[in-house]
Amino acid sequence: MDDLKVLKANISACSICVKSLPLGPRPVIQISQRSRILIAGQAPGKKVHQSGIPFDDPSGDRLRQWLGVDKHSFYDANKFAILPMGFCYPGSGKSGDLPPRTECIDTWREQVLSSLKNIELTLVIGKYAMSYHLPKADKTLTNVVRNWQQYWPNIVPLPHPSPRNNIWLKRNPWFEQDLLPSLKEKVSQTIARQD
Repeated sequence: MDDLKVLKANISACSICVKSLPLGPRPVIQISQRSRILIAGQAPGKKVHQSGIPFDDPSGDRLRQWLGVDKHSFYDANKFAILPMGFCYPGSGKSGDLPPRTECIDTWREQVLSSLKNIELTLVIGKYAMSYHLPKADKTLTNVVRNWQQYWPNIVPLPHPSPRNNIWLKRNPWFEQDLLPSLKEKVSQTIARQD
């Protein structure tokens, strides 16, 4: 059994923060040694916790639209690694889901990232992923995303694709006009090199 398979099995059996998870542990990740694009997200929502499939919700529909890919490509671990900051549903608070639990970062993140040797493009989604993957960046999500070319071509910061961000998208039309066409082309080129 290779190291990544052992790591995936250990993550699947993880119960470090079981007492803090309202629905119990159910780590949701997608990784392969051949993965080319890393999606660094936040944490699974309730629907994803129930299905066990990452981005199996309206946020995933929007994200796939942003990337210009269908479900078949998106769920091909040889193309996309999906590694949220927290692997399990953290529960909900007053204004949506709670932040990702930090135990996943402390216990697993570096091990997984060091095992993904073929990543060419990292999509950093939302403020929690930005804090980890872009620690020196401006703390304002809008400013980080607006300055996406600063991280190009290996990293692309994105807002969360949640329907809760519809107002943000309306206020920032440059995102769909300027960033998304470049992102779709980059994703297409990266996938084509693998095929």
